[in-house]
Amino acid sequence: MVVAGDDALAHRLAAELRGVYGERVTLVVPPAQRRVRPPVVGRARGSTLFDRVSAAVTRAAGNGDTPPGRTAEPPGSERVLEATELTEAVLAEAGVERAAALALVHDDDETNIRAALTARRLNPRLRLVIRLYNRRLGEHIKELLDQASALATAGMDDGTADGGGGGGTGGGFDASTTVLSDADTAAPALAATAVAGTSKVVQTDGLMLRAVERPPPGPGEVADPGLCTLALLSATTNDPAGADGSESSGPQGPRLLPDERAVAAATGRGTVVLETVSYTGPAVSGGRSVLPFASLLSRRLRWSFAGLVGCVIGLAIASMAVTREPPLQATYLTLLDLFAINNPAIGQPAGRQVLQLFSGLVGLLLLPVLLAAVLEALGTFRSGSALRKPPRGLSGHVVLLGVGKIGTRVLARLRELNIPVVCVEADPEARGLAMARRLRVPVVLGDVTQEGVLEAAKIHRAHALLALTSADTTNLEAALYARTVRPDLRVVLRLYDDDFATAVYRTLRAAHPQALTRSRSVSHLAAPAFAGAMMGRQILGAIPVERRVLLFAAIEVGGHAQLEGRTVGEAFRAGSWRVLALETGVGGRRGDPAGAAAGGGVTRRAPSGLVWDLPSSYVLRAEDRVVLAATRRGLAELLGRRARERSEP
Repeated sequence: MVVAGDDALAHRLAAELRGVYGERVTLVVPPAQRRVRPPVVGRARGSTLFDRVSAAVTRAAGNGDTPPGRTAEPPGSERVLEATELTEAVLAEAGVERAAALALVHDDDETNIRAALTARRLNPRLRLVIRLYNRRLGEHIKELLDQASALATAGMDDGTADGGGGGGTGGGFDASTTVLSDADTAAPALAATAVAGTSKVVQTDGLMLRAVERPPPGPGEVADPGLCTLALLSATTNDPAGADGSESSGPQGPRLLPDERAVAAATGRGTVVLETVSYTGPAVSGGRSVLPFASLLSRRLRWSFAGLVGCVIGLAIASMAVTREPPLQATYLTLLDLFAINNPAIGQPAGRQVLQLFSGLVGLLLLPVLLAAVLEALGTFRSGSALRKPPRGLSGHVVLLGVGKIGTRVLARLRELNIPVVCVEADPEARGLAMARRLRVPVVLGDVTQEGVLEAAKIHRAHALLALTSADTTNLEAALYARTVRPDLRVVLRLYDDDFATAVYRTLRAAHPQALTRSRSVSHLAAPAFAGAMMGRQILGAIPVERRVLLFAAIEVGGHAQLEGRTVGEAFRAGSWRVLALETGVGGRRGDPAGAAAGGGVTRRAPSGLVWDLPSSYVLRAEDRVVLAATRRGLAELLGRRARERSEP
């Protein structure tokens, strides 16, 4: 496996492939990464990733007579290369020609696309996983690379394909391209953590899975398991000085995918249960092309126009009484007098002359009102394309700090849920401001570290603060200041370093035990999905459970001895994986378990074709495609390439 990147996601992805799946990994990083401490992603061997990377570099430097990429590294090993650019020579040195998969996770889309085109030319059978923020461009790039792979491999004979000995053809890998975005992967979890009434969600097409945290049941109460129980929360969840926030899997830590006996035996511990939901709220408007009359004019101007209309009606009635004209004619003469285009009432009765004078006076009053209306309408049209300011009475909203790549995706997610948001951004050219303008979301431009910026965002009446800038100190400073303004404020921090995030989490929880505090790392949430894609699996998403991660994947049953030929109940392995749903195909390729299961039919079918409430007696067939929840190590054991190779005769 080859991983090329320039930030924390590359290090986490390499550690995931090496430590969880047991793959041999080549990590390609810029030279500057040597001077930056990577995030700590595990201590299974008593050392940090940085120490192991340094040791790998030392071993590689001491073995200079061995060509790069041709060493027989043991499973779980890592080799590090440094390169300023991902040129063809660098990719060849990294072993792309013999690799099974390549992940391009640079923060720059253009760098990833250029390297992907080069890698596809070097190895048409290579599995590509590309990190792209531009989703529309990603779809086109995916089609282009898959088509290029199909054309390049069409001319290869069986002897060439089988005799190459490269990793690109081993272990059942097929050449394909997967385009992922770390922002899209992490946005649902970040948004759900900060919002009351919503929960951690995983979305794909018409399917939405929601994980709901539920408190321990009281005496005599029976907890609703939902579709299934995903996890038991830590026994120290309600203890401010407890160990919550670690990845410990001990008896006091969180237990993922427990069996029914473990759930029944656990007392005083909250649970995480799975529900299926569909969003039925109003669609978010992309902005109105025509502004309503009420927003064009202020309330004072509307009352002024109403007074003028009343004067015209009164003058018309008086004219009817004096001149004995019909109503339409009397109104017409009044309007001519009002706009000073009628002939003087010389030689006419005194009443008519007085009415003409009054009409002229009302016309003089009309001129400033018309001018004010024009100016106010112009200002409204100009502000319609500008950033909105938070309204005076706003409360119960979410303050979103930072609308960069991650913040923009989170903003879109919050607006899809119809949740009021106020954005705070220091850069007037930030990419998320265009979306905020289009969705008419209030924005406060300013440095959050300056006094008065959070106050302008109505932080004292806010429900939650999402600090998602790329600077840890800025996020922490904003969270600490917001807590001084409102101690019970819900706070979600995006922090780079896990040790730092855990320390901040515990300290804030101890200082404010009644307030909800969460620290999240985007790379920590996104790395499992990228690793699963490199292994050739469709990872639907990841749901954090405290500081551990539960994955949701869609897989074919065929080829997996732990699933094929077993019932749903027999296929369940506590703490590792659990089958949740069955995908029904088109044209009879996959059967309907309603009639095949001896234990009863299936009662719920999602719009996306997923069948829920599978009976435990339903036997999984090779042609079935299922959705399952799994831990990282459980998914690696079930789907890992080397595990499959060992099971093959």
